[in-house]
Amino acid sequence: MTTEAVTIDFNKMDGLVPAIVQDAKTGEVLMVGFLNNLSYAKTLETGFVTFWSRTRQKLWMKGETSGNRLRVVTASTDCDNDTLLFRVEVEGDGLVCHEGTVSCFTKPIAVTGK
Repeated sequence: MTTEAVTIDFNKMDGLVPAIVQDAKTGEVLMVGFLNNLSYAKTLETGFVTFWSRTRQKLWMKGETSGNRLRVVTASTDCDNDTLLFRVEVEGDGLVCHEGTVSCFTKPIAVTGK
């Protein structure tokens, strides 16, 4: 697969795009966060996923306090260039979620319609 310069469409969601974070080895989805143009540039520059905190209105690198930083292995976008996928290697103890689990997706929902 070749890489090319891609323009991410930050206009659809008021300057933000969702980013899916996936473990590069296991394929498990670890979390979803949001990036703006500045956090996207910082991620590309440092090689570590940096998000835009919607509640604190500032940049934050996942793991800046816990040590569980997300080192980018590959980055890609969807066909509309408005969602990012980061395949990562987790540094530290591997517990990405602030609740102390590997993945933020730990709460099952019953689906009854089939």
